[in-house]
Amino acid sequence: MGSEFERIAAEKYVVLTTFRKNGTPVPTPVWAAGDGGELVLWSERKAGKVKRIRNSGRVEVQACDFRGNKTHGDVVAGEARLLDLDGTERVRKVIARKYGITGRVTMFFSKLRGPKDRTVGIAIKLAE
Repeated sequence: MGSEFERIAAEKYVVLTTFRKNGTPVPTPVWAAGDGGELVLWSERKAGKVKRIRNSGRVEVQACDFRGNKTHGDVVAGEARLLDLDGTERVRKVIARKYGITGRVTMFFSKLRGPKDRTVGIAIKLAE
């Protein structure tokens, strides 16, 4: 775990950039946390970023503000993978712990919105 991982994992928001088949970048601001040397986040399974990760795990992350507009720090490349149900549940707990009461409330209501497999955890191994 290098300093880039620690710096990105400590940020409140990061912009996750996934890539379309034609190479077009698609940035999305997300919550993320560090877990076991990987950056983890969660998303709805039907979201575009999940589809793009299924197609190619190539991603980039950069620290940003709440809306993803004001980025700061270096862009860090990484390789993303989708997690199984147990991994997704672990990600929910890590996110809830990092974001405190807001994270716990968000995870609680996310669970109420549909079946367990409605969301999916994403783990990103950052390039060092």
